[in-house]
Formats: sequence, structure tokens, C-alpha cells
Amino acid sequence: MKILRRYGARLLVALLLTLAAYNASASSGSEAGTTWTLRVPGFNDLSSVTYGNGLFVAVGEFHDGGTILTSPDGVNWTQRVPGTSNDLEGVGYGNNTFVAVGRFGTIVTSQDGVNWTQRASKTVNNLYSVAYGNGIFVAVGEGGTILTSPDGANWAVRTSGTSRNLYGVAYGSGFFVAVGLDGAILISQDGVRWVERFWPTKDFLSSVTYGKDTFVVAGSKGTILISRDGMNWKQRTSPTSGWLEDVTYGNGIFVAVAGGIILTSPDGVNWTLRNSGLRNSEARSSRNLYGVAYGNGIFVAVGSKDTILTSPDGVRWTQRTLSTSDSIYSVTYGNDTFVAVGSGGFILTSQNGRTWTAQTSGTSKWLYGVAYGNGRFVAVGESGIILTSPDGVNWTLRNSGLRNSEARSSRNLEGVAYGNGIFVAVGSKDTILTSPDGAAWTVRTSPTSNKLSGVAYGNGIFVAVGEGGTILTSPDGVNWTVQTSPTRAFLISVTYGNGTFVAVAGFGTILTSP
Repeated sequence: MKILRRYGARLLVALLLTLAAYNASASSGSEAGTTWTLRVPGFNDLSSVTYGNGLFVAVGEFHDGGTILTSPDGVNWTQRVPGTSNDLEGVGYGNNTFVAVGRFGTIVTSQDGVNWTQRASKTVNNLYSVAYGNGIFVAVGEGGTILTSPDGANWAVRTSGTSRNLYGVAYGSGFFVAVGLDGAILISQDGVRWVERFWPTKDFLSSVTYGKDTFVVAGSKGTILISRDGMNWKQRTSPTSGWLEDVTYGNGIFVAVAGGIILTSPDGVNWTLRNSGLRNSEARSSRNLYGVAYGNGIFVAVGSKDTILTSPDGVRWTQRTLSTSDSIYSVTYGNDTFVAVGSGGFILTSQNGRTWTAQTSGTSKWLYGVAYGNGRFVAVGESGIILTSPDGVNWTLRNSGLRNSEARSSRNLEGVAYGNGIFVAVGSKDTILTSPDGAAWTVRTSPTSNKLSGVAYGNGIFVAVGEGGTILTSPDGVNWTVQTSPTRAFLISVTYGNGTFVAVAGFGTILTSP
């Protein structure tokens, strides 16, 4: 396994920058919720992405095997058969050929990015990166491994002069630069004879690229190095990325939250990293953000260790004071009131998003979702618990309609939404419940056995998302249809706004529809 699984989070940033660079965009006239587009792919861990012959190719790992995705525009992605069961760590393009490298010396090649062929590498060491230049491919990896090939099919082992792992390689200005563990930097004009340069750091250097007459190296602890010639290097400063937990829409923008991170987007396609307002020490202590909502002119984001943030525009955020150490998982707005719910049955209310009051929920079970509709709030959570309130202050325990045995087997309710005159709650073990008033609930049949983690209503339909990239739609909350999903990632949350559904998952996955 490459260090930090080759930075799924780093690839999120790389893809966002790529989208911006190519100004990719797409539109569809299809019905919202039925046709889905993968905006930022998250098939578990994606390790590397390249562009060639009019096509983006991204590679990585899915469960216990390799994965390859292709896209003509960086917006719409298709999964391909990788031609190997081993994890793939790097990909490059040259000589009209894509070359992907990975674990145990794995090398696969393709002329079109669709059909892949495995090649003999003459090594069993892990390969982490590959680049093309000066008429040859160069692959680097574990223990200082360096291979070269004129065509991607026939490979030769070269002497690197180092035993340190090499994680990245690039070509520019007439020579190759390879970087790796303990600040290793190697340069070569032909890929055969290598000279080591020394950078005074023990940090690992994970990646290198070339552009605008400059080599740029990135590594641990935010390390950024630049060089014009590969021999003389200067250190620069940098930013970061993370796991997306929830997304909402308001004031003309989408806002997604992660572990101390906030992203915004005007259209669900182009995303910008924002300052969450958390102090550095708090971010380091993992103050994860789990939920976000919009109402009364402001956004409210909530999370672990009593974290509450507010923003008028999704860009400028302020941390609010709260005397609790409970984690807060969901927040909604209705009846001129914000309601936030969380661990241990914790419920908070606020009229302005700044001053919060703890309310008595009557339960110690964890609450994972909350929604407002039909003049009442509905909160759902652990072991099928459902609470309702007309004002967010006074709460009543309701019968979920689940059998006792099902409740005892932890059929947790993960999300709830209101639309078309009914509430819909979803959860573990394919659970779907509906209610006209939040008090009387009916168990519905789900067309999937996968866990459902989020639900939203918009454009006349409910959309539920969950495990394995599951996407379901329903006009009434009773009859559900499985939709084709462009990802197998665990979809955590979904929202609707500006005529678009947006779903998010781990490793930066973002889907939109239409």
C-alpha cells in the first residue's frame, strides 16, 4: 500500500484543479434524480490521474483489486476493466499509449483507455509512478526501483543508486526527476543513468510534476519544493483536503462539509475550498463536521466536540460557543428555528444560529437525522427511534412501525426528509419508512438490500442514497426505483437545490443530477 493510500484526498484536489484548468462543464435535459453524473470520482482510493489522446484516465484501488476510470471531459466518468486484480498506484501517457503501474510490479497498458493488457515488468516490487519523455517511459517504486520502456510493453530494470522508495517521477526541460522517501530527489537525462540530489529533510516527497518551466514537488507536512533545473530547489508553503460528510443548498450555492473542511460550489461541478474558521489546534484534534443546513439567511454547520459554525454566504465562517462535548450529526431549519441533533439524544435549538439552547429529548439514543415539514420537526436515529416536535423544544417518542426484533437488531435510521405531503426515513438493512404526520409510520419495501444513509426531496421526487453507490428514486415514498449510479462508493448524504440533486461520499466523491 502506498503511503496514505496514495492520497485519495490529494487526488480530489488534483481533479478539482484539472476541472478548473480545462473548464469542463456539462448539461442535461433529463429528469433530476434519474440520471446521475460523477463530478469527483471516489471509487475507494484513487491514486493517480493523467490526460492523453482526448481522455482522462484515473487509477486506484477498489476493495481488494485495481480500478480504472476514464472521462472525456473530467466531468463524466466511466469505470473500466483494469486487466489486473492488484492495486494500481500510478498512470501516465505517451507514445499513443496509457501505462498504469501498481502493486507487486504490476504494469498494464492501453491504446484507448478502455481495453487494458497486463505486461511483464521483471520486478515484484511495488511500482508507484510512471512518466513519459524523451521517447521512453520511466516507472519508479519500492526500494529505489526504476524501470524503462520504449513502448510500455517491454521493460528493463535500471540502477537508481538508492534503496529508498520512489513515489513520483516526471519529465521536463530535457530530463526526468524522481522523488521519494526521506527527501530523495534523483535526476536523469535518459532514464538509464541517475544522479541523486539531496534535500535537507526526512519528510517523504510524494509527487512531482512539471509545468511553466518549473518542477514542483509535493510531500508530507505540506512540503512544496520548486526547481527550474532539477538540481537547485526552493521550499514553498501550501493548503489541504478531506472526507465529505454532508451537503446542502442555500443562498445560491452548495456547501459540503468534511473533517474540519468546507467546500462551496455555485453549480455542483466546480468546488472551492473554504476556511472553516476552526483554529489549527481544533482541526488537528479532528473536529469533524457532520451536517450543514441553510435558513434565516445563514448556513449552519455542526460536528464533533460541540462544534457549531455559522456563515452568511458559505465563504466566511464563525465558530459558535456551545457547552457540550456531544457530536452533532444533522441540522435543519423550520418554523423560524434551527434544530440540531446528535449523540446521546442531544438536541439543540436556535433562532439565529448563533445562540443555542439544549433541549430535553427524552432519549439517550443517538440521533442521526432531522427534518421539518407539515408543521413539525421529525428526528430519527439509533435502533429505529423517531421523535417529533411542533417547536423543537417539546419532543414526543413515536412508534416507528418496525418490529421489536428489527429494532433490537439495530435498524438505525440514518436520514429523514419531507416532501409531497409525507415524511420519508431511511436507514440500515434497506429500511424505508413513510408517514403523513411523523406520528404514524409504515414500513415500505426497498428494491435494494443495501444500507441507506441519506434522503432528500426535490423536483417532485424523493432520492435516497447509500451503500455501494446506491441511488433510489420515488414519486411518493412508497414505490421505489433503482437508478444507475456512476460510483460504488458509500454515498453518505444527498440534497436538492437550484434544480439539481447533489450526493456526496467519502474520498471526495460528488455526484450531481441532472
